[in-house]
Formats: sequence, C-alpha cells, structure tokens
Amino acid sequence: MAQQPEAAAPQRGAYSRPAAPPASQRRFHRRTYAALDLGTNNCRLLIARPSDDGFVVVDAFSRIVRLGEGLAATGRLSDTAMDRAVAALSICADKLQRRQVTLVRSVATEACRRATNGREFVQRVYRETGIALDIITAEQEARLAVLGCHALLEPGDGPALIFDIGGGSTELVLIDPAGGTPRVIDWFSAPWGVVSLTESEPHDWVDRDARLAAYQRMRDRVATAFEPFAGTLTGSNHMPTRLLGTSGTVTTLASVHLGLATYDRRAIDGLIVPAGAMRDISQRLSAMSIAERAELPCIGTERADLVVAGCAILEAIIDIWPAERLGVADRGIREGILRSLMAREGGRA
Repeated sequence: MAQQPEAAAPQRGAYSRPAAPPASQRRFHRRTYAALDLGTNNCRLLIARPSDDGFVVVDAFSRIVRLGEGLAATGRLSDTAMDRAVAALSICADKLQRRQVTLVRSVATEACRRATNGREFVQRVYRETGIALDIITAEQEARLAVLGCHALLEPGDGPALIFDIGGGSTELVLIDPAGGTPRVIDWFSAPWGVVSLTESEPHDWVDRDARLAAYQRMRDRVATAFEPFAGTLTGSNHMPTRLLGTSGTVTTLASVHLGLATYDRRAIDGLIVPAGAMRDISQRLSAMSIAERAELPCIGTERADLVVAGCAILEAIIDIWPAERLGVADRGIREGILRSLMAREGGRA
C-alpha cells in the first residue's frame, strides 16, 4: 500500500474531540502524550491528548523505512537501513519537541530483537536523535496491539483471535473479550512477517505459474510455523470464532476490497469484511507481477513487493481458524502505548 498519510484529526472509535473536563482533570487533559513504534518495515508516531472518553490525536507520522531489509541473510541491520530509520526518527524527534510532549514511550520490535547489532543501533538513535528506544519482547508487542485495537472486535460470544502481521514477525493473541478489558488466554509469535517472508522466496517470477508456486511455498512456511499454536487450541474450548487483524496487510486488502482510489482510514478502521473476499484478493494479487500490483491505487510501489507475503500469512491464518468475517483495524501498538501511558497517569484512556 502506498504510504498512508495520517491527519492530525480525531479518528473514529478510540478518538474523540475533547469535552471540557472537570477542574480536577484539567491539568491531565492539557498533558500531551506520544507513542513511537519502530518496526521491521515502518516507523510510526502518534501524539495525542486525553479526552473524557479516549484521546484526540494532535499529530502523527508514518514512513516505510525497511529497517529489517537483508536481516535474514546477515543477522545484522544494514547501514543503509539504519540510515533510513534514523532519518525518519529525526523527524519524529522534531515533532516531539514542537508538540511539547509531556510523556513518550518509544519501542522497537522484531528487527532490533533479532539483529546482532540491534542494541548498537538503539545507542546510535539516542546519540543522534535523543529518542530512547525500548526493545520490547514479542509478548509485550502482542499485548500492546490488543490494548490498542480490541475495541473494534465484532460483538459475539466466545474467544477471539487478534493478529498483527508485522515486518519481521506475526503475533497471534487469543483473548476472552468478556467484560471491559480483554483477558489474554494465550499468545504466539511466528518469525515470519512481510519483510522476512518476502526475502525467503524469490517473488518476481516472470511466469505466472512460478509466482503461484512461490506463493504456495510461503503459505506452507507460515502454516508450519503456526502449527504449535494451532495444536494447543485444537479440541479445546478456546477455538476462536472471530478474527481481528491489525496490520498494513489487512488495511491494504480492505482498501482493495472497497475499490478505494486513495487510502481512507475512516472507511477502513473498524470495517468488517467477508473472509472469502480477503482470500480472493490475496490469490489474485499472488498471481500478479510486482509491476501489476504497483498499478493498484492502494498498493503502489512501496508495498508492491511485500504485500504478497502478507497475503500468504493472512491465508494461513484463515486456513487454520476459519471465520466468515474478518475485522480490520488501522490501530494497534501506538494506541496501546497511549492508553497505557494515560491510564498510568490517572486518565481513563
């Protein structure tokens, strides 16, 4: 999907225009919070202020940096990838300063977890930008994603599966959504994301049949990785009946499903899509060349080479946990961070 511009405007669901708070809450409502998520593929920043029923976004930033490019082959972050990430983080640092952010949490995920020079990179980021990145565990990543998007889960009974298809890994979280805050029943992290899976398989075959065969191999790799987690749920009382995806993959495919000329977060965040439609789109994209995918408005050149790996991961999930419908969330770790920061400071976000 082409880079998604993020407007500094209230967004549906977790976002609202701040109402006038009582006197005891006015200081809290004036505070500004920020969440920065440096992933294997993207660098994302969200700056917000609390409101009575959530928070209002005052600034945002998103850029594809491909920090994990080449990591699978070398075990290290490349100089070029680190330079791209530092350039994006410098923009984030400027926004944090200009917005006079009161409290910020900045996290790094799979690429920095896996790279032998991940901590050296974190030190460089602090020296050059002043941003202190915290390399979080896969479990912390999964729980933050749930906290950020669970409100969009389709109503119903029984457990639900929330999944986050990242650049270097995919997190699966089984939750019991009964009550206000969802209870995590189990979680799993697989070492396949859109960057790592793309790099595992040649993906620009000239021949259509060769492209489809490569796509099937990617699906098989992911299915094998998911087997331990799927096995623990088989025959239990915890088989999920609802699915909610938070990632660029699901928002991209939802945009294609709606036939959008340009990405529109308001149309995508909270959308419920037939799972069969998402599968059909995945299979159609897997047969296309990179050039053909790049022609689609909501994919573009930035995601044309990566989207098929995301499709393979999504299909593997639907294969194991069939559902008629799939929820789509354009929110996740950053929103989870903001909610946890505000809750810790005494708010109700």
